[in-house]
Amino acid sequence: MKFVLQPWQLILIILAGWINRQQQEVIEYLRTENVVLKEKLGKKRILLTDDQRRRLAVKGKMIGRKGLEEVGSLFTPDTILRWHRQLVASKWDYSDRKEQKPGRPRTRQVIVDLTVKFAKENPTWGYDRISGALSNVGYHICDSTIGNILKAHGIEPVPDRKRTGSWETFLKSHWDVMASIDFTTVEVWTKSGLTTFYLLFVMELKTRRVHFAGCTTNPNDAWMKTISLELTNHEDGFLKDKKYLIMDRDATFSKSFRSCLRRDGVKPVRLPPRSPNLNAYLERFFGSLKTECLHKLILFGETATRKAVRAFVTHYHTERNHQGLGNDLIVPMVRPPDMDAEIETTERLGGLLRSYFRAA
Repeated sequence: MKFVLQPWQLILIILAGWINRQQQEVIEYLRTENVVLKEKLGKKRILLTDDQRRRLAVKGKMIGRKGLEEVGSLFTPDTILRWHRQLVASKWDYSDRKEQKPGRPRTRQVIVDLTVKFAKENPTWGYDRISGALSNVGYHICDSTIGNILKAHGIEPVPDRKRTGSWETFLKSHWDVMASIDFTTVEVWTKSGLTTFYLLFVMELKTRRVHFAGCTTNPNDAWMKTISLELTNHEDGFLKDKKYLIMDRDATFSKSFRSCLRRDGVKPVRLPPRSPNLNAYLERFFGSLKTECLHKLILFGETATRKAVRAFVTHYHTERNHQGLGNDLIVPMVRPPDMDAEIETTERLGGLLRSYFRAA
């Protein structure tokens, strides 16, 4: 009996042969790839996770030892078998239980952060007061836990913490009635050559508003008394509503100058020696004044100096955003910007100071 292939059977045989050839080509490519990887890695170890080892072990079992040896895989059958033994052993060593530490669970980080925040911002609050404040925001923690948190962060109990309250806390509790005063200097070309000018500024700490009090080459006692009278003027003096004025121990802030301030109801607060950080807000203003303005100009005469400083102060108040104030302006805009209006550029000092606003 003669067997005759049907057309569809012939097509099936041709297709099976083609697929087999494709598989062989893929296998040959993978073998070559493994050889290249072995040459590249040399004697370096390949570090795998347990999940990766499991996947390789499953696939290797399907191929068998002989098949793996023919393929020339990166990992020998003995290696895969060793992985299997290790996984079996780890099943019975209770390692998953060892990760669970005995005892009470750790306090959540959000509670730790709030506890430290409340303690630092309120030096007179004890453990019970902090516990009550935490319960007001939905976290119920006992006072002993609060004590452990504060101890871990190096924060003393209330009696000691009261005596070590931060300077920042003191300032913020007197924002409305406190200002600071200080000098900075600039070198100006005059008829007599390069001359040092003393620039006097006063800052309202709460708003960061700055007043340019005066400019002189000789800040003597008489000049300082005049400045004192101008600052404390009951009609338009910059210090008319202030009770405290922070200053350093510069001899220019003389006893007579301080007496003039007291006479008008402003108490001078003299800082310890060599402590510029205690007047940090005004020092930061000086840094901006110099880097953004004075250090970029060659100044000729007192008039040009005053003009440049006043231009920067106007820019500082109305056009420059301040990170310490939430990235807002000191003097807010009268109305929100019209998003359909054109964007205009404001330039001061020949374009040295620029700002951008929507047209009115």
